[in-house]
Amino acid sequence: MAEGLLGRLSGKGAVPAKEFEVSLPDEEWRKKLTPEQFRILRQHGTERAGASPLDKQYGPGIYHCAGCGQRLFPAKTKFNSGTGWPSFWAPLDGAVETNSDRSFFMVRTEVHCKRCGGHLGHVFDDGPQPTGLRYCMNGVSLDFHPGEPEPEGGAKSG
Repeated sequence: MAEGLLGRLSGKGAVPAKEFEVSLPDEEWRKKLTPEQFRILRQHGTERAGASPLDKQYGPGIYHCAGCGQRLFPAKTKFNSGTGWPSFWAPLDGAVETNSDRSFFMVRTEVHCKRCGGHLGHVFDDGPQPTGLRYCMNGVSLDFHPGEPEPEGGAKSG
């Protein structure tokens, strides 16, 4: 896989340097995840726009982290951003964390699962109200549970 300068340009980085509730060695993650999930969740890859069937999924339910099962986004916060990736205006309270991503000669805000550190996508400030945010997620990093009710506390509203 890409390392050094090529790795940084391609967005392939490391999971944030902190202790997570769910922490596995790479060989265990490789057993648990598909190769594409590993590339995105553990190596900060990006799926091709329009590749995920979750982009067009608008039924009720909850989107979970495909790595550890953490509840991330309620379907009621999903919207059609026209980008080709599943997009949400807010995560569930306490579900995700962010950090600075300096790959591809730009600065973006990377979104990762608070529980396992898995790379989910990026957040931008061009989304709808009430937050004005667009959480642009890789569909392969998500596991949709149709019909699952939203947990107490709900999504952030701003």
